[in-house]
Amino acid sequence: MRRAAFAFCATAMTVSLAACGSAKESGDKSDSGKKTAKGDDITVGLLLPENQTARYEKFDKPIIEKQISELTNGKGKVEYLNAKQDATLQSQQIDTMITKKVDVLILDAVDFKAVAQGVKKAKEAGIPVVAYDRLAEGPISAYTSFDNEEVGKTQGEALLKALGDKAKSGKVVMMNGSVTDPNAAQFKKGAHAVLDGKVNIGKEYDTKEWKPENANANMQGAISSLGKDKIVGVYSANDGMAGGIITALKGAGLKTLPPVTGQDAELAGVQRIVAGEQYMSVFKSYPQEAETVAKMAVSIAKTGKVDSSLKTSTVDSGTEKGIPAVIVPVVSLTKDNIKDTVVKEGYYTVGDICTAKYKAACSKIGLN
Repeated sequence: MRRAAFAFCATAMTVSLAACGSAKESGDKSDSGKKTAKGDDITVGLLLPENQTARYEKFDKPIIEKQISELTNGKGKVEYLNAKQDATLQSQQIDTMITKKVDVLILDAVDFKAVAQGVKKAKEAGIPVVAYDRLAEGPISAYTSFDNEEVGKTQGEALLKALGDKAKSGKVVMMNGSVTDPNAAQFKKGAHAVLDGKVNIGKEYDTKEWKPENANANMQGAISSLGKDKIVGVYSANDGMAGGIITALKGAGLKTLPPVTGQDAELAGVQRIVAGEQYMSVFKSYPQEAETVAKMAVSIAKTGKVDSSLKTSTVDSGTEKGIPAVIVPVVSLTKDNIKDTVVKEGYYTVGDICTAKYKAACSKIGLN
């Protein structure tokens, strides 16, 4: 797996990215009152938002734990809690981390606004917070994620490519993520920037809690309203929802499915791509993101600021400006580049993907 952290400047984001500054400039911003240098004996709090999406337990948690151990010569500890998509529970978990007096807190917010008070309390207790994957409100010290508007644009461009000259021959359904997730708004903004004026959007939904069953219900409503034969494509913000959408399309009796987008390169999503049921996903290097946040957290815990080697850019949140950030690039994943993305990065082996059910489809696209 790649270990280099990539940073680049992006514009026109809901959360604006400032021009890439020097590491010293952005590092100074992350000083959270922890000026006394510490050794390797640190405790890192890790709060992840849910466990329905496979990535958190498969990639994020173990990679962060491994990287922190390596960066602290095996002396660093990780205190881990998962909010299970419950914003109230996550607020309580922040209090727990404050009580345990962790040295730094890595936070992937369930609800970016609901955690603001907890982030403030952590800072007041001398605990810097690194926002992970989703930018949280409140006085955070650093941030790492992907260019979320670029994710939406990548999805929109892939859908347009799949539709070709049929782009305006029918209706497109847009299945966005949860309104409590700031990333969802950025994905949606990026997708609209590409799709508006080029397709006819028949129905659009903000899907509660990103749940596949809610996407399935929404899609059934869209089919009932628009007619199954009038839907030429579906923008789905992630793979989990794509699964629910495709189930609804099949349930409506469609033999040939319209192109459906996705995100996260989940195994089930990759297998649907192999089978021709899902058109694409967005491949994001979670190992790279997880290793980066571990480096940022350890650096802040030890020195009070982000290490200069991370070459940070900056972001602005609702309450803070010039937050040190590392933004990781994304790739459009289709049946043509499965080997060069999820297989090469070690997400899955060919055997993981090409089970008996998918072996013939894998052979057809040269994945063997």
